[in-house]
Amino acid sequence: MSKIDPVMLELYWTRLISIVDEAAKVIVRTSFSTLSNEANDFSCVLTDEAGNLLAQNASSIPSFICTLPATVRHFLTHIGAHDMHDGDVLITNNPWIGTGHLNDVTVVKPIFRGEELVAFAATTSHMPDIGGRIRSVASRELFEEGFHIPPMHLMRKRVADETLVKLIRTNVRTPDQTIGDIWAQVGALHMMESRLLGMLEANGIASLRALADELFERSEKAMRTAIHAVPNGTYHYEMSTDGLAEPFKFRIALSVRDEEIEADFEGSSPQQMRAINCPYTYTFAMAAYAVKAALLPNLPNNQGMFRPIIVKAPEGCILNPKFPASVGGRAATGHFVPSLVFGALHQVCPDRVMAGTSPLWNINLSGIGQDGKPFASIMFFNGGTGARPALDGVSCLSWPR
Repeated sequence: MSKIDPVMLELYWTRLISIVDEAAKVIVRTSFSTLSNEANDFSCVLTDEAGNLLAQNASSIPSFICTLPATVRHFLTHIGAHDMHDGDVLITNNPWIGTGHLNDVTVVKPIFRGEELVAFAATTSHMPDIGGRIRSVASRELFEEGFHIPPMHLMRKRVADETLVKLIRTNVRTPDQTIGDIWAQVGALHMMESRLLGMLEANGIASLRALADELFERSEKAMRTAIHAVPNGTYHYEMSTDGLAEPFKFRIALSVRDEEIEADFEGSSPQQMRAINCPYTYTFAMAAYAVKAALLPNLPNNQGMFRPIIVKAPEGCILNPKFPASVGGRAATGHFVPSLVFGALHQVCPDRVMAGTSPLWNINLSGIGQDGKPFASIMFFNGGTGARPALDGVSCLSWPR
């Protein structure tokens, strides 16, 4: 297969990124809740026909790195390309398939050029409410945490599943906002499909395969080169945090082997009977984010650069719990993963990492409003960043507008 001219590759890649960035604007402008249009708790991606990440919107938060492409691949496994058609939209909020808790609803649209499946558009967004205990850490299993949507069709050939829509509306405190946010995501999917097919048509491109292969190969090489600059060895780091009956332990063995890097969280605390367990999909995202931030910060996210990164966590530990563990507050533990990676890397390349950062804090409110209807709201409080080798940390506190 012939190589794509580097200039054209840059133009095509920039075009793909502009498509997902435009999709993000669609969600911000059309969503019904502040979770998307103010808190920016969503992500948009394009993948190839196999679910490999081509482009992710630039403002996407770290916890969504590689999660959406993994969800697309789960859809291919659970539903199969044979049961996907033009005009379909797929949906799930399964924590082990999606982004780690029920509050994030993922919708995916297969993109066809003629009869050929050429790509997927996907978005995930934090819903204002999904039922259950409002992300209470008191939940002991997933079934207490809200409405669980298995991998299924939201739309078949442009026709919505009204039964599913009715079930979602019935099981949440904010039916108009939750369904409104889901349809805002669907609008972003339609936009990505239109823009991508227009790009292919305008440039006479029959398939994304050659472009994807070139993009992944070059990005993988860049990451392998960055890893190769780190001395081989295994670097250990551990920390403890406030727990329940006793403190939680977090451990990492970060191994650099020539052009690959492996983060192994063996020795971390076992999963808990409270909603602070962090599914593997979120653990991988936060570990990959830290490696990328330290070693290859300026290259936009795509599948190739994450191929040399291996993340392991024993099944049944707090960073890889077994179903049906409660996971609603998975950020309470998952946000420590970057600090573990940075702590290990500090031993060998201290000029590339920052000090530990504040975990995510939030306040959840619910009740009955003056209009007699239930309401639910989430307010995030993020407490700045740690110091860097040559700069102080950033002191900040974000308040809802």
